[in-house]
Parts: sequence; structure tokens; C-alpha cells
Amino acid sequence: MEAAIAPRTRTFAWNRVLVGLAIVHGFLLLHWHSMPFIAAGMWWNANTISHNFIHRRFFRRHEINQLFSIYLTLVLGFPQSLWHVRHLKHHRLQTSPEQFPGCGQFDTGLIECLLLLAFWGALLYLEPRFALTVYLPGYLLGLGLCGLHGYFEHARGTVSHYGRIYNLLLFNDGYHVEHHAHPGLDWRDLPARQLGGSRSSRYPPILRWLDSINLRALEHLVLRHSVLQRFVVDRHERAIRSLLVEIPPVHRAGIVGGGLFPRTAIILNRLIPNAALTLIDMSADNLSIARPFLSAEVGEINKQFDPTEHCEFDLLVIPLSFVGDRSLIYKRPVARAVLVHDWIWRPVGTSSVVSWLLLKRLNLVIR
Repeated sequence: MEAAIAPRTRTFAWNRVLVGLAIVHGFLLLHWHSMPFIAAGMWWNANTISHNFIHRRFFRRHEINQLFSIYLTLVLGFPQSLWHVRHLKHHRLQTSPEQFPGCGQFDTGLIECLLLLAFWGALLYLEPRFALTVYLPGYLLGLGLCGLHGYFEHARGTVSHYGRIYNLLLFNDGYHVEHHAHPGLDWRDLPARQLGGSRSSRYPPILRWLDSINLRALEHLVLRHSVLQRFVVDRHERAIRSLLVEIPPVHRAGIVGGGLFPRTAIILNRLIPNAALTLIDMSADNLSIARPFLSAEVGEINKQFDPTEHCEFDLLVIPLSFVGDRSLIYKRPVARAVLVHDWIWRPVGTSSVVSWLLLKRLNLVIR
């Protein structure tokens, strides 16, 4: 495994950006007394500037690194030297004084703790109302956001998020599987180390609780109400119809996760009646629930879909509930044409909105 620190000349130049942003963060804290900003600023800084500083020093001179560590301690409200030791244990890395300013040195951690206590004491004495009603709630909320972020990065093993906007704003923090594989790598080099087939989520860590929303329960709700069935069929049919004109003639179509209420099979049976349709679902129970809605000609495959396995379908449809690396499907479609259900804020390729109410869109990618 790589060392925790791997300094390079070009890295020091880029670190000026992170240092400048840390200074801006401190300046805004002095002039913008807002509880949400305190919380959001702590969460953002801890997972960008502070996290990168833990793994790679920002300055060539040891003393300047120590001063910057103290500065971050006061801005974020927790001693950087102590968090450094704890974080590298999380990575199962050994630490040494040469790798980080003050790391393993009791005096540096003690200085940071004493200065932080003095700062809190002065704040409480000079501005007691602000300290108790704005700073303290914002500080605790920020710790909560950091805890939530860290939990969902590792809740089911290490998980990455490859969203462009998130990784732009948080300096490739989403490449977390890659970061654990190469903890000393500069943040700009992580995308080049993306691991094919690694665990990923469509959500950044702070929003990953959305993965826990039970789409299966919503499907069962649709099964019980004919009005909902007509609504979802109507909305999905409009989107599918608009994208089928972009696809060459379809003779064989596969529908992943086609069990429960098989809206896609119903729609494709109407729009391309001469095509052979096949449902692919790992749950035999789901397939049996879907069967009464379908004609006898619709086929079934009772297995888990593998996004890396080539298939002979002219058209493949991926559900919103797909569990796996959705970005891999976008990059390397396994069928000639692939329709991917995704959240409304994620247009890829040729795209059509299914429903603003359902927060869904349909993306078409062609091999």
C-alpha cells in the first residue's frame, strides 16, 4: 500500500487553491454568523481541505504545515493532529513525525487542544448568546453531517460516487474506493485509477440515505391500485415512445427487474408488438407476480443481471432500482441500445423526462 504522503512539485502549486479556500472559509466564518453555514462549512472543509491535508502535506516547510494545522483546528473545531492519527488508523496506515506536521508528537496535539479550548472560552465570554445559540448548534450539526458522510461512505463496504458536479465541488472525494486503494494519491489523479466494477452509488455520501428508500414498497402500492397503474404506464409510455424513434428496429428486448408490476413490458408490447420480450429478474416471486399482466409470449430469465456480461438483445431496459455500477452501463452498453431509468437530475445521452412527480427520466445510450 502506498505511503500516506507522496509529495510532488506540481502538487504544492495546486495546494495553493486549497489553502486559499481554507482562508476564505475562515473569513466567511468571521463575517457570516449563520448556523447552517457553520455546519455546511465544517462538513465541506473536513471532507476536502482537511482530508487532503491529512494525507499529503501542503507546504515544504514543516513549521508552516504546523501553523496550517493549527489554523484548521480553530476553523473546524477539532484538533487536526489527533484526527490525523485516528484517520490513518481507519486506513490501517502507520504514521510517523516525518509524514505529517506534529503527527505522533504529543506537544503539537496538546498545543492544538489548548488553543481550541482558549478560543471556545473567549467566544463564550465575549459572545455568549452567539456561542450558545448559533455556533454550538452549527458545530454539533456539522459533526453530525461529518458522521453521516463517513458512515455512508463505508456502510456496506467502501462505496464511490462518480457524479461530476459533486467531485468538482469536493475535489474528487467521491472516488472513495480508489482513495482507499491508493490513500497517498493526489486527489487529481484518482479518476485515472477508477476501478471497474467497484461498488458505487448514484448519490453522494451525504444523500446516500436515499438508497434506503424502498422502491419495492412503492411497486406493491402500484399493484394494489389500478389508477396508479394507468398513471405510471401513461407517463412511462410517453418517454419510451419518444426515444424508440432514435433506435433501429428492435427484434429482441430484455427488461431487467421486470417483475412485480411490469409496466415496461406492457408498453413495449404495445409499441413494438413483433419484438420478442424477456423479463430478467433475480426474484422468482417477482416474476410470478408480473405474469398475470403479460401475454404468454413474454419470456423470463430468473437470474441476477450482470452489467459486464454481453447480451444479444437489440434493446435492454435498466430499472431505477438497479443495484450496481450504473455509470458502467452508460460507458459500456452491453446491448445495441440501452434505456436506463434514472433520477430526473441525471440526464445522460438522449434523454426524456418520465415524470416530474416521480422524479424520473429515461436515458438512451447506444453502443
